[in-house]
Amino acid sequence: MPIHPGPSVLVCSLIFRLAHQLLQRLPVPKVVKQDAFRSWKWKNLSVSMVHSVLTGTWALTCVVVWPETLSDIHSYHTPLSYLLVCVSTGYFVHDATDIILSGHAKGSWEFLLHHVIWCFLYALYTQLYVAGAVIALFVEVNSITLHLRLMLKLASAQSSTLYYINKLTNLFTYVMFRLTTQFYLTWFIIHNYSWLDHGGYFLVSMMVMNIMILIYFYRLLRADFFPRSCAGQNGMHNNNTKKFISD
Repeated sequence: MPIHPGPSVLVCSLIFRLAHQLLQRLPVPKVVKQDAFRSWKWKNLSVSMVHSVLTGTWALTCVVVWPETLSDIHSYHTPLSYLLVCVSTGYFVHDATDIILSGHAKGSWEFLLHHVIWCFLYALYTQLYVAGAVIALFVEVNSITLHLRLMLKLASAQSSTLYYINKLTNLFTYVMFRLTTQFYLTWFIIHNYSWLDHGGYFLVSMMVMNIMILIYFYRLLRADFFPRSCAGQNGMHNNNTKKFISD
């Protein structure tokens, strides 16, 4: 395993950039092409979907094959789990760069913050908390349904059967793979705080993430299950587009 993982992360980031270019060859809904923001968001989400399917499956496989990952979050890791964190960090670098260079950083600050690149880089350079990073990637299972939800909204398909099925699946995966994962990692840090390396650093990071995912969970429930009006269901134009998609 590399002591200096920077080059590995850079290579992984470039691979995701290549995937970004290749995915642009796939057909895109007409309504997406007609709006510049939707078009960019669709391309961005397409790469995110690839990352989520890859790393979510990979993370679950690591835990099934090496169950020690769940109990020894501080020190345990394998070459494959380390590589997983390298790959995911490379994606985070790619995605952050795409958001910033495209000029959408101001409206996508929560997406930049939730990547917690600093925690993953710490794990890669110290080879500590690699197992914790693997467990944190359980949330990517939920990200699959979250990304699909946003892509269906971009395509104005909120009234479709697929959207209905996905919103129920998304609720289940949000609770099982995002909320449960975050709270387990938070519990582990608090329970073992006295001896963990830089425990305060990770506890603060987890608390920030916990607040964010609870706020987003509230917004998700409000938008999909308790809509205040149907005004946004029929069209998203100009200034309303970004707000509509963010919920």
